[in-house]
Amino acid sequence: MSKRLLLIPLALLLVFSLVAVSCDGDADVTTTPPPTETTVPPPDDYDTRTSIVIGAARPISGPLNMIGDYALGPLLDIWVDQINAAGGLYIDEYDRALPVELIIYDDTSDLGTMTTLLERLILEDQVDFIMPPCSTAFLYAAAPIANEHGYIFLGGEGGCTTLTALLPDLPYVFGVLNYSDYHQIPALADLFVEWGVETVAYIYIADLHGIEYAHTSESEFLLRGIQVVYSEGVPPEAVDLTPQLQAAMNSGADAFCAYTYPPISIFVYGQAMGLGYNPDVFVIGPGANFQFYYAAFGPMTEGLIGFGAWNRQTSPEANALVDLMVAATGDAGLALYGDEEGFLDWWGQLFYYGALQFFEQAIVEAGTLDQAVIRGVMATSTFDTCLGPTWFDMRDGGGGLLALECHPGQVGQWQNGIYEVIGPAANATADAIYPKPPFPAP
Repeated sequence: MSKRLLLIPLALLLVFSLVAVSCDGDADVTTTPPPTETTVPPPDDYDTRTSIVIGAARPISGPLNMIGDYALGPLLDIWVDQINAAGGLYIDEYDRALPVELIIYDDTSDLGTMTTLLERLILEDQVDFIMPPCSTAFLYAAAPIANEHGYIFLGGEGGCTTLTALLPDLPYVFGVLNYSDYHQIPALADLFVEWGVETVAYIYIADLHGIEYAHTSESEFLLRGIQVVYSEGVPPEAVDLTPQLQAAMNSGADAFCAYTYPPISIFVYGQAMGLGYNPDVFVIGPGANFQFYYAAFGPMTEGLIGFGAWNRQTSPEANALVDLMVAATGDAGLALYGDEEGFLDWWGQLFYYGALQFFEQAIVEAGTLDQAVIRGVMATSTFDTCLGPTWFDMRDGGGGLLALECHPGQVGQWQNGIYEVIGPAANATADAIYPKPPFPAP
């Protein structure tokens, strides 16, 4: 495991500062069949290449570290370790297996630093492949840069409905995670209808993530006749949310949603308990999906809803991933939070690891390190991963999104210490608890 895991702070209350940016770019793509030994000469570095180098600019430090090192971060280390333990990736054009080398630069949770480091990885280090940064706004900034240079870009921690509209012009971009309109808020709104929820109050972080969730909520709730009686944006550095929580409580809304990042998500719940605010439905995301959230609040989380979602009961492959994570990070998780599953992310990690397994198989299938050829394989193939049969829905000859059929769940809820999938019904691992029970006595 990387020493980065040792940098994870013990404190849960950090402050995030995110910036929404706008970039665009496009690149031509060739989807020729994978080369064969009889038609393609050996690459120029056939005799000298000793590894496959994968780089990323990630939040090793700074406020985004709380997400980065509890979501995709540890999986990158585990994935590379597994590949190298098996002898590396066999690449036909080199006629041998090559180990993988992982280079991670610290973007310090700063968007400008991230884009600078991403370009350094591509232009100066000339890494073979890149991995994504962390957060919706960062993905939105990085994807066009990668695409412009002809680098395959797998999504990470972030969704980005805004980026979806650009996919026809971004052929190298492959979105991985589910997000507000794909298909989380629609699934949540369907549950609201089932429960008879008529009014909703919500707050949202004033960055790209929060704005997208607020807009999607407004439209999806309206379509179902659910009235939004209170909504307000909060700054990324917000600490005191009691005015907004008091306003939501005064609105009398049946349901309350907080579309915020940790640690705001932690402040929200802790301060709601202090106010005695316990509506019939309480939704927090992201934040509630992390195992450390349960470690922080324990039985107080009963009935709390978040996004995602998956758990051990989702599939044998999901159960195996939990075992893999516990084996790799269990000691650290136990030391930090008194919980061997402390590093589990019940929203994204099954998505991320499935995408990494898909990418690995596409490289081997292509038999080359040529980005355009691998992109062609990814755009047209289905591989078995921890998500089951896995493929991407491509958009008008451009980039794609992980197929909706591959999603393990959309909405999760804490029940007896387990983050159960409650929506959609076809993926549910438990019946939903409604209304949310009162907070237990401390």
